[in-house]
Amino acid sequence: MLYQLYQAQADMLEPARTGAALWLSYLAQVPRARSLPGVRLMAAGAEAFTAARITHERRPFGISAVQMQNRSVAVREVVTAATPFGSLLRFEKDTLTPQPKVLVVAPLSGHFATLLRPTVQTMLPDFDVYITDWNNARDIPVEAGRFGFDEYVDHLIRFLEALGPNTHMLAICQPAVPALVATAVMAASRNPAQPRTLTLMAGPIDTRCSPTRVNVLAQRQSIAEYERRAIATVPDRYAGHGRRVYPGFYQLASFMAMNADRHINAQLSQVRRLFSEDVEAAASHRKFYDEYFAVCDLPAEFYLETVSRVFQDHLLATGGMTWHGQKVDPAAIRRTSLLVVEGERDDVCGVGQTMAALDLCRNIPTARKTYHLQTGAGHYGVFSGRAWTGSIYPKVRAMIEEAS
Repeated sequence: MLYQLYQAQADMLEPARTGAALWLSYLAQVPRARSLPGVRLMAAGAEAFTAARITHERRPFGISAVQMQNRSVAVREVVTAATPFGSLLRFEKDTLTPQPKVLVVAPLSGHFATLLRPTVQTMLPDFDVYITDWNNARDIPVEAGRFGFDEYVDHLIRFLEALGPNTHMLAICQPAVPALVATAVMAASRNPAQPRTLTLMAGPIDTRCSPTRVNVLAQRQSIAEYERRAIATVPDRYAGHGRRVYPGFYQLASFMAMNADRHINAQLSQVRRLFSEDVEAAASHRKFYDEYFAVCDLPAEFYLETVSRVFQDHLLATGGMTWHGQKVDPAAIRRTSLLVVEGERDDVCGVGQTMAALDLCRNIPTARKTYHLQTGAGHYGVFSGRAWTGSIYPKVRAMIEEAS
């Protein structure tokens, strides 16, 4: 019933949003009416209301060109491999000299891979960038089968094999664990496509370290209770009807509840910006929330297995992690250089949680293991904004270039 109730509420609000949009369209044709302070305030509220809506559609990356050596180089999105659950997306450029290949592993945690647009944009001048572009589970037919933690790891191995030897992998947040698992599995089998370098950024390798509110909440309920409360069935109107999912809107609500005051104040500030016609600031707000409100449903089995293996049982950190029944040992990794990045003020993944990977990968020589704590950075600041471009990315680039 969870999904049906959400859908009913969304359907009920749609006529109000349509009406507000029509009224704004009318005001655009009658500038004199909008010049009245009362009307302008109502218009600002209506515009904020129409924009603050949840969508389930992947927004475009919108990266059409990149500056390289003082010239603009066109960028094209090309799908180089695909399954019903996601694609290996390449940001193809016309360059004369081959660049190191980097696989950016995007989270499957309620948003689309486009949330990492700033990460990709920063890396494009220096690297041949690929990303895991996960599909919305509500659009995946039941006949496509299951997609759990092991299948996520399968996809990373498959994509790395498609890219070939000497590929570099960078995982942000939740996929730090499956990325480390995939690297360990490939190292144990001496797979020639095992990544040359692995960068883990703000990921939950061992959530017993500096537990955040997210980690505490994950421990409060049993998996059976999570399944009962948080798992829903996709309604008939969608291609994935009948598939059990962890709804993206549920995850969004959980994250917003953690910082409710911040989000409420942001919406009120947006009304003030629109009222005062601060176009640039209003556009920046709209751009962020358009992406933030674009949600992606997760396959139920992947969500439940991640909560169980990573956040409750800490299997990777305690030596109990398996992949299709095979024990996973990060100590098998020897050839891959490792960079771990954390944010000092990360309220999602506490300091020390990602750093745990350095000890787990005990057979990587010390000279090829690097740790960076970004002072003042929160969770999103690790992969976007000034801290990412000015302090973190140079370390990522240096490690990759040295290993290449």
